[in-house]
Amino acid sequence: MLDAIDKEILSFLQNDSKITTKELSVHLGLSSTAIYERVRKMERKGVIEAYSIRLNKEMVDLSFVVFCQIKLKEHKHQYVVQFEKEVIKFAEVLECYNVSGDYDYLLKIMVKDMPHYHQFLNDKLTYLDHIGSAHSTFIINEVKNTHAIEFQ
Repeated sequence: MLDAIDKEILSFLQNDSKITTKELSVHLGLSSTAIYERVRKMERKGVIEAYSIRLNKEMVDLSFVVFCQIKLKEHKHQYVVQFEKEVIKFAEVLECYNVSGDYDYLLKIMVKDMPHYHQFLNDKLTYLDHIGSAHSTFIINEVKNTHAIEFQ
């Protein structure tokens, strides 16, 4: 279980994963050693899974974001396993979720533009067996985009 100090450390790290142990100790009023040990403990336990950076989509020329809902033809175990095994290989697919409702999967896809999405759809996604339908939703404006968990 995380205590209030662990949550504060995580909040700082989510905001800036390059923050130093010394900077954290100043913000939280604890010794650098205490901060270091808490961070390492959370890493060992798997609370902190990885450190990453966020890229500017426009500057890396991948600003066209699409959410694509996939419905499989059948829900046989082998088809589900095969679809998941194949879709995770696509660099364009940033996230893939098995969901409830009218569709089976929700994909977050990032490409350069509409022609590149069309090419991805025609040359990669629709080549996967057992896809019954795909419904695409294009992002007009990004209002909020974060992976940071806010602790209450």
